[in-house]
Amino acid sequence: MYINGKAWRSIWLEKDGQTVGIIDQTRLPHQFKTVQLLSADDAVTAIRDMLVRGAPLIGATAAWGVFLGLQEDSSDKGLETVCTKLLAARPTAVNLRWAVERMRSVLAILPPKERVAAARSEAAALCEEDVQLNEAIGEQGLRLITEQYERKKRPINILTHCNAGWLATVDWGTALAPIYKAQAAGIPLHVWVDETRPRNQGAHLTAWELAAAGIEHRLIADNSGGHLMRQGRVDLCIVGSDRTTASGDVCNKIGTYLKALAAADNKVPFYVALPSSTIDWDLTDGMAIPIEERAEEEVLFVFGQAEDGSIQKVRIAPEQTRASNLAFDVTPARLVTGLITERGVCAASKEGLLELFPEQG
Repeated sequence: MYINGKAWRSIWLEKDGQTVGIIDQTRLPHQFKTVQLLSADDAVTAIRDMLVRGAPLIGATAAWGVFLGLQEDSSDKGLETVCTKLLAARPTAVNLRWAVERMRSVLAILPPKERVAAARSEAAALCEEDVQLNEAIGEQGLRLITEQYERKKRPINILTHCNAGWLATVDWGTALAPIYKAQAAGIPLHVWVDETRPRNQGAHLTAWELAAAGIEHRLIADNSGGHLMRQGRVDLCIVGSDRTTASGDVCNKIGTYLKALAAADNKVPFYVALPSSTIDWDLTDGMAIPIEERAEEEVLFVFGQAEDGSIQKVRIAPEQTRASNLAFDVTPARLVTGLITERGVCAASKEGLLELFPEQG
């Protein structure tokens, strides 16, 4: 996407052909800073500490992490070591495992001396595919927004949760891709942006993306969505997914389930946008998805920009107070109106998914 007139992706191979560049998302929206990944350990740190986040981007970073690791040791042992290290970085997003296994399957059959070049080629191919898949998701989701606009003849109000824009992918995004496509098609729209506690990815990232794209939006407290739906001020919800089961259950940022409940009660369509790489075909029960529990300081402190321009970390609870920081929740398939994939929109069910992906049957 474009930032200040320049095209950016969220991850890229640097000109030296040996290191990888990323946007440090922990600095947004106040600072735009890029970081070089020099080693597999750097890639693990970027994933674990959320310099990169979003299921597709985590997968892309892991693929480049394999490439970085093999530059240090391309032996069979080196390949297994780097794959194991990356798989342990974060537990919930299935794209991490998908990307690492894809890289391993391509590289394991090659002689060690050929692996670095092959890893560079495969990671680059994975990223290009991600861009194409997410743009296709945008086209599929555009149809849903267009239908709403043709019926209502007014700006369409869309509610989203967390960040599922281009910062969560290599480019375009998942939940925001249809919004970008609608803007390009001249459809007037407005986006309700959940702040998305505890890390405020909505306030920090989604609002930043939409502002950069010139899309009308308002930031709202996480608990405002249900009230807006009851007032008839939300036409549809579109969120992303970190893992979707073969039966259509959706794991996403904590708070997604509550939005889905409110949408169902108010008959607001609730869609989930995701590439097929986010589908866990081996899992049918969403409650079996491992839910990451992150450090409690993410709940107890907030980061923001003070009036003097400095970035400050501020405690918001008593020093004696402990916190629980569950990063994700699971929305059952029955609350999902449809899944927006690169191949089309389908019912959130085994049957619906297999209609689009019969090769998984």
